[in-house]
Amino acid sequence: MAITIKNDKHIELMREAGKINAQVLELIAKHIKPGISTKELDKIAFDFIKSNDAIPSFKGYGGFPASICASVNNQLIHGIPSDILLKEGDIISIDVGTYKNGFHADAARTFPVGNISDEAKKLIDVTTKSFFEGIKFAKVGYYLYDISAAIQKYIEDNGFSVVRDYVGHGIGKQLHEDPQIPNYRPFNKKGPKLIRGMALAIEPMVNVGAKDIKVLQDGWTVVTKDGSLSAHYENTVLITENEPEILTL
Repeated sequence: MAITIKNDKHIELMREAGKINAQVLELIAKHIKPGISTKELDKIAFDFIKSNDAIPSFKGYGGFPASICASVNNQLIHGIPSDILLKEGDIISIDVGTYKNGFHADAARTFPVGNISDEAKKLIDVTTKSFFEGIKFAKVGYYLYDISAAIQKYIEDNGFSVVRDYVGHGIGKQLHEDPQIPNYRPFNKKGPKLIRGMALAIEPMVNVGAKDIKVLQDGWTVVTKDGSLSAHYENTVLITENEPEILTL
């Protein structure tokens, strides 16, 4: 496993990409309402990223056709933007990456569409909070799977399940770098020791029902096998001498 360590110059450049990424999600949040299509949200993201002299990390990545992943209700990740309109009571996960100055940033949020069920609210809340439980351990001297274990514990203590098939990742000059970051602790393993200069895309993916997922025929969209709701929350996090720095907030 070759984990790339970022120096001060790299970190400055990653902060720029991270700031744009955070602003994209804030902008999209303002437009999420019943009656808008995910394709419209994709165009908003594309236009904003380009207006900041940056490049959408996802567009064309492995053949992905859009600038955002827009995953609705039981779609976990990698939903392809389309003409389908959002409706009252939906939840939607938006995942977006930004490339600027030779570095990527990556972040995701799950948003309500109008008024949503109490279960959906709890799912979004637990998914978000699990990230912050995890990064309590995103410090020098801890091990990677300390983050994973804290995320898993919080999610499962709240009655939801942790997806095993997809994980977080290192990030920098490449969108996906080592190490892989599971949202659960692999049996009896610690993972690599955390050191200053690591950049990590930490991203809990949580289901109301069972952890099992499947990929649809489009080759991208991942859904829960049992049709239950799913949520996703992600930030690009830098390991520093002190508290972790979140580059995409």
